[in-house]
Formats: sequence, C-alpha cells, structure tokens
Amino acid sequence: MSLQATAIGNLRVEYRIRPVGIDSEKPRFSWNMSAAESGQKQTAYQILVARNPDSLTPQAADCWDSGKVPSGISVAIQYGGNILLPSSTYYWKVLVWDKEENLIESEVSSFETGLFSEDSLDNWDGAKWIAMEGKKDKKANAVMFRRELKLSKKVKNARLYVTALGVYTFFVNGNKAGFLQEDGSAAEELLTPGWMNYDKTLHYFTYDVTKDLAIGENVLAAQVGNGWFNSRIGEGSNYYNETGNDLGLLVKLEVTYEDDTRESIISDTDGQWKATDEGPIRENDIYDGEVYDATMEPEGWLEKDYDDAAWSTVKEHSYRASFPDAKLKAYPAKPAQILKELEQHPESITIYQGVLPEFEGKNGRGKIKVVREYRPSDLSGGFTLKNGETAIIDLGQNMVGVPNYTVKGEAGAQIQIRFGEITNDDSEGADGPEGSVYFENLRTAEQTSLYTLKGDENGETHQDSMTFYGFRFAEIKVLTDDASVQVIQFTGKVASSSIDETGKFLTSSDAVNQLYRNVIWGHRGNYFWVPTDCPQRDERLGWTGDTQVFANTALYNAESVLFLETYMDTLVDSQELYGIDQASFTSVAPGGKWANLNSFARTGKGPKGQAGWAEAGLIIPWTLWQMTGDDSSIRKHYASMVKYMDWLYIQSGDGHRGAAGIGDWLAFQGSGNQLVSDIYYAYAAELMGSMAKHIGKTEDAKKYKELFHNIKTSFIKHYITTGDQDNLVIKSSLTENPEDIFEEGIDVYKATKEDNSQFALLWVLKLGLYENEEQKAKLIELLKNNIKNETAYKAAHPNSTRVNYAENTLSVGFLGVHVIAPVLSDIGSSDLAYALLLQDQMPSWLYSVKNGATTIWERWNSYSKENGFGYVGMNSFNHYAYGAIAEWMYKYMAGISYDSDTPGFKHIQLQPTFDEQKRIKEVRAEYNSVYGVIKSGWRINGDSIYYKVTIPANTTATLYLPIGKDTGKDIDVKNAEVLHKGMREGKAVYEIESGSYEFKVKL
Repeated sequence: MSLQATAIGNLRVEYRIRPVGIDSEKPRFSWNMSAAESGQKQTAYQILVARNPDSLTPQAADCWDSGKVPSGISVAIQYGGNILLPSSTYYWKVLVWDKEENLIESEVSSFETGLFSEDSLDNWDGAKWIAMEGKKDKKANAVMFRRELKLSKKVKNARLYVTALGVYTFFVNGNKAGFLQEDGSAAEELLTPGWMNYDKTLHYFTYDVTKDLAIGENVLAAQVGNGWFNSRIGEGSNYYNETGNDLGLLVKLEVTYEDDTRESIISDTDGQWKATDEGPIRENDIYDGEVYDATMEPEGWLEKDYDDAAWSTVKEHSYRASFPDAKLKAYPAKPAQILKELEQHPESITIYQGVLPEFEGKNGRGKIKVVREYRPSDLSGGFTLKNGETAIIDLGQNMVGVPNYTVKGEAGAQIQIRFGEITNDDSEGADGPEGSVYFENLRTAEQTSLYTLKGDENGETHQDSMTFYGFRFAEIKVLTDDASVQVIQFTGKVASSSIDETGKFLTSSDAVNQLYRNVIWGHRGNYFWVPTDCPQRDERLGWTGDTQVFANTALYNAESVLFLETYMDTLVDSQELYGIDQASFTSVAPGGKWANLNSFARTGKGPKGQAGWAEAGLIIPWTLWQMTGDDSSIRKHYASMVKYMDWLYIQSGDGHRGAAGIGDWLAFQGSGNQLVSDIYYAYAAELMGSMAKHIGKTEDAKKYKELFHNIKTSFIKHYITTGDQDNLVIKSSLTENPEDIFEEGIDVYKATKEDNSQFALLWVLKLGLYENEEQKAKLIELLKNNIKNETAYKAAHPNSTRVNYAENTLSVGFLGVHVIAPVLSDIGSSDLAYALLLQDQMPSWLYSVKNGATTIWERWNSYSKENGFGYVGMNSFNHYAYGAIAEWMYKYMAGISYDSDTPGFKHIQLQPTFDEQKRIKEVRAEYNSVYGVIKSGWRINGDSIYYKVTIPANTTATLYLPIGKDTGKDIDVKNAEVLHKGMREGKAVYEIESGSYEFKVKL
C-alpha cells in the first residue's frame, strides 16, 4: 500500500489540541490513525519533543525521544523526558509503524506549559492578590479593576495569567480575553474561573494576548463579580461569610519582545492598579441574578487616558493569609463558554395585561388576558412593552445560559426579566393565572435580570455576565411608571462546559429522538463548570449521585474526560474538607452546602453515610478508565479511594454492611435504605478489586475480592429468603434503622418500601448477589413480572405501588435508572427493555416527552397535562440523571460498547440489539472514541435486518449478532475479512478488524 493511504492526526496533549498553559509535568500524548485499508494498525510508535520544531528528529530532539516502542496504544502516553520549564512552548510529533512496518510521520504540533505554581506564587513574579480598598457592601456590586502600562518595544509574544476570588471578565485594550480555540478564535467565556473549593484549590487561566497589545500605552482591565465565592450558594463552606468577602484578582502579564527580552506586569499594591464598585453591575448572585444600571457605565474605562482619579486604591487580599495551603493550578479543561451555534430565538411572544374577567378557573387563579401575540415572522422590528403589560417570550427549548437583548427607551426606564422553565396551567399546583410563567419551583432563587436603560437613541444591547439562568421562558415587565420600552431583539445565549460533541444517535421513532435530544440538552445545561443537579432553583449543586449515574452517558455524548477528571480532583478536596471523618466522599462537591445529606451529619445520630453518592469517588475513575483506557485518575486518587473503603469497613467491621444513605432517590417503589447501601458497598468492593488488579496492587485486589464475597454472604443472609425457589423473596422492604426514612422536609417523597422491588432485583442480578443459577432464574422471572405489571401480577400484589401504574413501566429512582435497561438486555430480555423505552405512560422516559419536555426532568411526574405540577419543593425541569438511559441506547441499541478486558475502545464490543417487534425499524449512531469514529446502525426491511458498522484504524472488534438460532447461516456477510467464531447464547460471533462492514440478518 502507499504511505499516503494511512495518516496520523488528531494530535492531543492532555486531551487538547495545541493546549496553552498546562500544568502537567508529565503530560499525556494521544493521536489517531486513519487508513484507507481495512485492518490497518499501529505496531510501534516513537514520540519526539523539542524546543524547536526543526529539532524533531531522533538525532536532535532535545527534550524527549521515547525511542521506538512496540505498542498499538495511542492514548494517554505519558511524557518521559527532561523536566519541562514553566511558560514554555514545546513542539512534538509522533512516528508510527503500521502493520507492514511502513513508517508514517505526523504533522508537527505543540503545547505550552503554565506557571507550575501549585504550591507557591514563585513563578508569578511577585504578583499579589489585590482587592478594592474601602468596599462597603461586600455582597452586592461587582468590582472594576484597571491599570495602564507602557510597552516600549514590539511584542513578539504575550501571555496573560489570571484568576479571581469571584468570577471575572478580563479586557486587554478593550478586547475580551478568551480561551484560544482550535480555529484560532477566542471563546466567549462565562463565569471564569468557575467553581471550586476556594480554601483548597484555585484555578487560573492562560490567554494568548499577543495581538491585543501594541507599542505605547495599553490598558488592562477586569470586572469581578461574586460568582460562587460570594453568593448564597456558598453557605456552609469554610470560606463563606454571610456579610460577604472581598473580591480578589491575581494577574501576571508576561510579554516577550521581538529582541527576546521579557517583562512582567503584575497585580500589585504599588498604586498602579485602581478599583471601583461604582460601575453598572449593582447586584449579582448565582441564584438571584443580576442588576445592571446602564446609566452608571463609565464610558472609556477600557481605554487609555481614562480619568480614574476618583477610583479607590487596591489593597492586598487576605486570601493567602487565610488559606496558606491552598493550591493554585491551571484549569485543565476548556472553560464554560457561550456556544454561538446553539443560541435560541423566540418561537412566540405573548403580551398580556391582567386576567380574563370571565375566566376564574377551577382553582381561582384565572387566565391571562392576551392583548398581542407575535410569531418570529412578525418580529423584524421587535415589539413595544408598556408599564402594566407583561411579555412572555418562549424560546422553545429549556436551556442554560444568559439572555442577550436589545432595547430602546428613555434613560432611567427599568425592565425586569424573570426566567422560568414552564408556563402555568389551571391545575392546583400552578402559582399564577393560566398562561403565565411558573416560578414556584425556583424556591428562594429570584433568577431575575434587572436592567436600567441609559437612553441610547440607537438602542442598547445587554448580556448578563455575572450569573446564569435555567429557562425556556422569559417574563418581561417595564417597572417604571408611564414608561414604555421597545424590545428590538431577544436571544437565549447557551452556555456549557459540554462543548465538543462525540456522540450522535438517531432512530425511526420521533419520540425516542426527542428523548435523546432532551438528554443532550440536560447534559449541556448541567455540565457547567461542575456537574450540577439543576441550573435554576436555589440548589445548582454538584450532586455526586447524579454525577456517577450519568458519567458513562456523558462520555458518550461529548468530550468529558478533563471535565470529569477535574471534578474528581474537586471531590477529593471535598472529602478532605467536608467528608465525614475526612474519609467519606461527600454528597455534593464543591462547597459545604448539603455536603453530607444524611441523618448523622445533621443530627449526630442515625445512618452515617451517603451510599450511591459517595461511591462517585470510585465510579468516576473507573468509568474514565473503561471509556478511554487511561488509568490516570485511578492512580492519582487511589489512596483517597482506599481511605473511603477503609472508612466503610470501620462502620460495620465484619458485619459487612454499607453506611446507609438516602436510598434510591425518588423511586416510585421503595427499597430500604440499608439494602441500597449494602448493594453499593458490594459494588464498591467489586470496582476496587478491578482497579487494584489493573494497577498492580495484587494484595489489595485479593482483599477486595474477599470483601465482595463477604458482603455477598452477608447480603444473602439478611435479605434473601430462600425456602423453595418459587417463594424467593428479596426483603427490600426492611428498614433496619429508625432513621432509615428521613423526616418530612428532607425526603419529601416517601416511596413505600417493598419486597422484591425493581431496584433490588436489578442490582442483585447485576452484581450476582444470589446463591445459584436456580435463584438467578427466579430473580429474572420476578423482575420481568414486576416490570410487565400485568393484571395477574397486580392481583397477586394488591398492596404494591405497582397496582397504580401501567404495564411495562419502571419504578426505580436515581440509583436504578442507569441499570434497568442494561440488566434486561444482559439477561436476554431486550424486548422488555424496548417496551420500557417506548412506554409513554407514567412512570416512563417518554411520559415527559409526551407532556412537552425539552430536557430531562427531576421526577417521572414533574408535570402532566392531566394532573399538573409535581411536588413544588423539589421539581426541576432540567435534571439530567434520568437521561442515563442514553448509555443503553449507545451500548445496546446501536451496540457500541467498550471491552472491559481491553478498556478504551482499543478492542470494541459490538452488540447491536434489534427491536424484533419492529416498533423501531432503524437506528444509526456514531461515537468519536479516543481511537476514532465508530459507526453502527441497522434497519429492518421486511423479514431482514441490514446492519452496517465502521470501526477506526488501529482497533479491532467482536461483533455479536442476535439471531436466536444455533447457526449463523442466516447471516449474509458482504466482507470476506470477517472471521466467524461460532455461536454464543443465540448470537453469531465475529472477529473483525478496522474497516466498514455490512451484514444481512434474517429475523
């Protein structure tokens, strides 16, 4: 073959293309192979790293020459060369030998190190944390900082290093600093530097500002708001102060001139930096929103020669003195940013004034009196809103981000914009007249944007920058008496940390396609600096239970490795700061608010643990390893995981019982919290044994294998009533502690605890917590009968909650939702999994779709057209955990799965699962794995199934085609390269190398 047919590309360092400002002293290198020829693979590689691109030869590479390494691995190869210097650019390329020993060279790529300042400010050249002197209200107004500087020579290269206590927007000569994207443009960031445990770790950012500087006078400026550091969300954290903290800024601008001399401009208290809180952002809070007064905009403050004589001096912030051991690290992932291609525009605008006099409604709230309505085609000139009127803008999609709007009116006129996810109906749970925006589920979060116009006759455009909102609907009012405001345009700017999509999924079912879109939008909205539970109410916390059940789905949907690795770092910080006995992983991270949601943490008695949430500290590293083949997170945090496992053992010793938590949250069929905890203890032991074995901890692997066996023995003793197999019972109704069910106000949804609950049956089958195959068969029968929920089952279980619901429905909560469909497929009941997926009666995934959802909801019955709103105290319309069904859609429907024995899609398990009842006739999916794009799709035509698959170069796959027969003769293969390995459990098994393949299967 010709060398041109095979290429090496997608060169990444620390999972990023040409990254700037990385703090890893031993960065990881990755690349992909592409080939025209089937079966092409890498047999060896050689990585070269040098300070100059011309030195990238085996003879001249002055930083690292890995030598020729016989290996097919091309993911997360760790640097092994000379010590990397801070603030330095390095060039690299990789040489690859293919299966015929042909040599292929990659293009040259690069990476740039950060300041390596984790333990000190040594490399910040004397920069100090600065704060405004004399700020009176430390919780309200944003602070504006600025300084002018003179550059005497032409700039060759300039790097800006910056972070804040609070959130910042930074400007260089009026240009907003932003993360450098692959195409060379700057991203529009939102709420940088994000959220972390400020008393333990702070992230800084690096910007290439070379093009923004010029010879002569220049201006550095920043606007710093409260962010998570100073908002109500920080309650319960070590750094939180009810009256507020000083907002802080840390800056280093390193300029390299054309003559290669260098100069550093830093944040300091020498009189050159000035600050004021008399700017336009009068209030800002993560929960409550932003108050912006455009009449207070200091014109020209971003430009040179601005008169800042009235501004205050700056002082040194007390942060370093308060938290001397806090680490300062470069943020390793991409910052949360505005995604322009996803911006949302109005689908409709409704103007109303009061309520209809003739319509009281069954609950006395009435119905809005519509005075004008607009559609997109009517809005070329916008609309005018008068005091006393209310406008409702429907963007058509529940989203997370900020509004961008252009308005025109008199100076001093004020508009109020409140954000909600849904509109009121006439049900009992509504909080206003029918047609108005529903706000009650926000609880105490005001989620409001207040804007005071400056009176620009050409109109004025505003975009909130110091908060974020979760919303589909915007309610706009003019608050100034006798005033009117023209709203020229209104746009929803979508913000997310889930930026680079890696998954695609499409079926012949419109409802399932909408469900998938809802999963993506829920993922997008709740991966915002940290994986939050919801983006709208007074919570928005990094709940670990939600994170662990969705992690696998997230890694299919989008590039999430660095995001989850960073969150794992945060979780370990939280373990040390807020974990029970500094050993248990917390229920939320970062921050102290509700960090330990259990009876012991609140009362000092009762269950001491948070099973299913705390295990995120084990599940995240394990999932990252399985999806990428990269075990870095396991090795980095192994000691913290062992600490947690040792703590779990201490709680019950040789009783081998879990540390009880809050159970299968919001399940419709309850299981005793202790049973849930015991199951998760077993799961934790299983994962730890797997990870310990992989990294060579042989004795630990034996210990955890024995621990799993002991937990299993204890579990069977406590919960399984054997007798004869026909009367097998899992006693999941047991509540073994008087505080096993939380008091009212903590667990407001008290599902009845039942024997043989769906959750218990699923997890017992998943983990093998039974004695023999006869028990397994009975457990499968019990599970299928529970889910099918047919008339005979209901008659035999008259006291079960299942009698209230339709056939083929689920009754699990947060800890069962990601397990139910995979377990059904694994026990040979994919037909039932499809029945669950396609059910639109409650409880089911499509129930929300049928009721108008555009994201995943917190509750199976958050809203319905028949019954109105769910429990208001806990009812988010953007809560991504139940979206974990997409993991089954990728893995089983499309059949794209990793091989646990060879993680990271180096060897791919292809297990497409056809809907033989032909309810779904076509599935098409793609997954851009760490080795390249995998495509898998099938369609049913008559009595035949046509299956197509493409696997990338340098990978292999095992394909399992379900045919339900003892022979593979009913399969036509268009490619001679596949190797038929025989039959296994009704599936024809093939071994295939990289390439594209087609199969025809008889139903």
